[in-house]
Amino acid sequence: MVASLAYSLVNFRGQLLADMIAAGHEVIACAPDDDPQVRARLAEMGVALRRVPMARVGLNPLVDLGTLRSLVALLRAERPDVVLAYTQKPIIYAGLAARLMRTRFYAMVSGLGHVYGEDASPRMRLLRRGVSLLYRAAVREAGAIFVFNRDDHAEMLRHAIVAPDARVIQVPGSGVDITRFAATPPPPGPVFLMIARLLRAKGVDDYVAAARAVRALYPGTRFRLLGPTDPGPDGVTASEIARWAEEGVIDYLGETRDVRPFFAEASVFVLPSWYREGLPRTILEAMASGRAVITTDRPGCRDPIDQGANGFVVPARDPAALAAAMERFCADPALAARMGAVARRVATERYAVERVNRLLLGTMELSAVRSIAAPAAEPIVAEVAA
Repeated sequence: MVASLAYSLVNFRGQLLADMIAAGHEVIACAPDDDPQVRARLAEMGVALRRVPMARVGLNPLVDLGTLRSLVALLRAERPDVVLAYTQKPIIYAGLAARLMRTRFYAMVSGLGHVYGEDASPRMRLLRRGVSLLYRAAVREAGAIFVFNRDDHAEMLRHAIVAPDARVIQVPGSGVDITRFAATPPPPGPVFLMIARLLRAKGVDDYVAAARAVRALYPGTRFRLLGPTDPGPDGVTASEIARWAEEGVIDYLGETRDVRPFFAEASVFVLPSWYREGLPRTILEAMASGRAVITTDRPGCRDPIDQGANGFVVPARDPAALAAAMERFCADPALAARMGAVARRVATERYAVERVNRLLLGTMELSAVRSIAAPAAEPIVAEVAA
């Protein structure tokens, strides 16, 4: 399994790795960084961790060629039966390495990212064409391509990344551990919570603007913000965060590796993203925790929301619409609990990680009992193809 960040192996794919081990497979995880806590956790599971040099952002041909060379060397040494990669760079370079080594390959497109976002500048169009060419070469012989939403499949067709007859399978995101994320009663408030990398494309500015508008009408309402800063050009600066906190419009909580206590202290989860998401894991975790959700009408974000039942979908980059949705919870204090109960039910029925992993392992022919699990993926293929 090839990733672009070691922590994601346990945070997003931990249960999948555990299920692979339980099915009797030897599993090697690959990432560019060596996180001691992740290495220890993987070792407890029986998973080996290998470092592969990779620049998470940017397109430096020399660095990326080094990534490809390292992956080819690793496949030559380990001789795996199957390679699974997720996120853009791992898919591209693990896919190319697998083709060179004639290794069975699967790609998990957990979101197309900012390259396929709204930026239509000449520079971005050129970058998009280059990335699409690499993507196409990487997944051309993939056994299957897993996508988290229909929009990404359509976008990949539009950019000729996949052929119309490619085996593209829609899965319910990464899934969520509904036992680990247990439902708790929401606190009185309401208390709004946003969890994300602090990028403008995640809607941080819109969240702050909407919070400011709501607080003018409901001064006691609390707005909390959790997530790491980002050094990139789209990142929110530390001085901006400090200014918002000093103004009293938000409470900045820093970053964490365990979001559950923060869900327990919030009544409504908000993700006003206009980033090219796959299916945001935070939305699924919020729903499993019994929290109503406000998010945007964007690929991935809108998929888990039944409008007016477990949350609200609002237009992206529209702080006024976001504020109006927030005000509904302020005007009706019982609404968060009602919607949260529905959210928990939807998470359990549609997005439980066990269901997702059965689809993945069955499709890759890695199930312990293939005769039961493997056919489960076929209706999804037909559904996406339709």
